[in-house]
Amino acid sequence: MNKNLRWRVLTILAVIGLAVWAFYPPSQKVNLGLDLKGGVHLVMRVQTDAALRIETETTVERLGETLTRAGVQYSRLEVTSPTEFVVEGIQNDQAFRQAAVEADTIFSRSPGAGGRYTYTMRPIIVNQLREEAVNQALQTIERRVNELGVVEPIVARYTAADQILVQLPGVTDVTRAKEIIRSTALLELKIVEMGPFPTQEAAQQTYNNNVPPDLEVVPGSEDVAATGGGTPTTVYYAVRRVAPITGRDLRNARPSLDQNNLPAVGFSLNQDGARRFGQLTEQNVGRQLAIILDNRVVSAPVIQSRITDEGQITGSFTQQEAQDLSLVLRSGALPAPMDFLEERTVGPSLGAESIRAGVTASIGGLMLVVVFMLFYYRLAGFNALTSIGVNLLILLGMMAYLGATMTLPGFAGFILTIGMGVDSNVLIFERIKEELGTAKGVRAAVNAGFDRVWWTIVDTHVASLIGALLLLNFGTGPIRGFATTLIIGLASNVFTAVFVSRTIFEIVLARRTQLQTLSI
Repeated sequence: MNKNLRWRVLTILAVIGLAVWAFYPPSQKVNLGLDLKGGVHLVMRVQTDAALRIETETTVERLGETLTRAGVQYSRLEVTSPTEFVVEGIQNDQAFRQAAVEADTIFSRSPGAGGRYTYTMRPIIVNQLREEAVNQALQTIERRVNELGVVEPIVARYTAADQILVQLPGVTDVTRAKEIIRSTALLELKIVEMGPFPTQEAAQQTYNNNVPPDLEVVPGSEDVAATGGGTPTTVYYAVRRVAPITGRDLRNARPSLDQNNLPAVGFSLNQDGARRFGQLTEQNVGRQLAIILDNRVVSAPVIQSRITDEGQITGSFTQQEAQDLSLVLRSGALPAPMDFLEERTVGPSLGAESIRAGVTASIGGLMLVVVFMLFYYRLAGFNALTSIGVNLLILLGMMAYLGATMTLPGFAGFILTIGMGVDSNVLIFERIKEELGTAKGVRAAVNAGFDRVWWTIVDTHVASLIGALLLLNFGTGPIRGFATTLIIGLASNVFTAVFVSRTIFEIVLARRTQLQTLSI
């Protein structure tokens, strides 16, 4: 065996060894998708109208504060729809327009009779906010799913513009996964103006059933530890509508223990949030600080001294609830509530059945190929079968090394890879047979067969690769799984059909220098 041939053999053996090392044992190194491993399939819709309403309400609150500071009188300032609000009773139009400059950048203003103005959100802003809400929800859900420790989850856009697909392979606690995904986790820190009240009516009566527009009444629970134990009862607090500190100011959140050694959630604020929190607590020592999560007071401790960048959320938490709350706070709040449109649970037994069916189909297809190649191409058929086998080993190794997920459509990609490997070898063998028919020697016929078919193989594989890349770019989960398998199979097939198959022929020719015929 000459030196060049020896290096080719060593290269092939090295590639096979690396491939086997990459995927063995398969149970530990090959990631299985939802349809093979079992898990949860969810389709959710982002309530983008809620995101628009939040923007409108925030603008109204800011406009109200600006008008008050500017001394502009008005009789009504109210949100009438997710994208519209009205102002009535304006007497000084010029002062009002100067104060409403910020609102004019987002809303178009339509004047009416009696100092009335109707503000409607601009269409370009509506589309932008809807798109941002879905993108932010997508990123937030992806962060939460990743912190759940799910291997190879799928979080992607679904068919409609406001729908999101979530697939969690291997997840068994569906209820917990849904709660973590859908929780808005909106954290707000506000000073308690009055309360707690035993009922909402009592809170309303304190203000003569006319709560000021800059205040709101929110429910909460009494501190069980402070009341001597027992079941917490619902109470109500009057707090400011606008929160000086929100979840956007968070730097980190983690499970911890409170002073009674009960589960709690500790949090830290970023630099700007810490500065504002320090000012807030310094100016309100001795008053209660309402820690509000999703519009409910979870605790209302008394401020003992100035606090800067560290705080703690206490309440009737279990250890698991404290961990889950820390997770959703770290990942950020969802921009809008979510609706579950579809929910499917794939059992592990169904996934195992899919694996058996896929393996059976792959082995069946390979056996048919074996029979055909040996019957039609005789001993040369062993050459083709060897290159196809090496191709499948490389495919498995590359998928395991890249961390690609094996799905049921991925098995279809395996079977298609077998077919393409056969196709490439058929092209080569037929060309060799043609060259042998021209009375060329065996070695010359083999060399000419491979050389002249090379560009044909490249052309067919490049055409298939373009289609596979389009599927990978525009397809959803299962289609992307098929495309991934196909792309890797195409690359390895070029290597095996040309390099491996040719090396086998050259080994045979090197051992039998006077070979006059070829079993093909």
